[in-house]
Amino acid sequence: MKYQRSLSRTFCIPVLMGLLLLPFWQASATTTEATTNMTTNDMKTAYDFSFEPLIGDEPIALSQFKGKVLLIVNTASKCGFTGQYAGLEKLYETYKDRGLVVIGVPSNDFGQQEPGTNDEIAHFCKLNYGVSFPITDKEDVIGDHAHPFYIWAKKTFGVLGVPKWNFHKYLIDRQGHLVDYFYSTTGPDNGRLIKAIEKLLK
Repeated sequence: MKYQRSLSRTFCIPVLMGLLLLPFWQASATTTEATTNMTTNDMKTAYDFSFEPLIGDEPIALSQFKGKVLLIVNTASKCGFTGQYAGLEKLYETYKDRGLVVIGVPSNDFGQQEPGTNDEIAHFCKLNYGVSFPITDKEDVIGDHAHPFYIWAKKTFGVLGVPKWNFHKYLIDRQGHLVDYFYSTTGPDNGRLIKAIEKLLK
């Protein structure tokens, strides 16, 4: 256990330093790269994708959320950002009646910080953070074996929009279009994120 905590810190510290610099490039890169890539990628929307559920047999088809605003977040249980679960739940509770859906996507891609089984992940999220928003099966979010949604997001936003660590966030409008992304260091209570969500909920 001590070794695992040490390993997590070893991964998190240099990555966190890099993440702190990324938002300075994000604002201009989001608009420019999204505009460039959407010309060849605009045939798809988020509604073309589906995830297996963390618990149960019913797929989480994003098409069931047509007309909603979606915030899709790759999560992990043993990360320095894991506390964002609480903020994500608060965000969901605050805005769900206005049409926001938060979806968690557990992933072990970064620092092997989501090693648990589906049952363990579900228990952890409910017990520690009272999570009530949908959570998918554990997925790859980077690389050749990434879930098709994340491959689509990469094609849409380019390399800068790819998750660099756990708790990277994608924002999707009521028409199923990817409109923005937010790095791990942008917490659920961040003013820029909340402003972007409220704009789409109007």
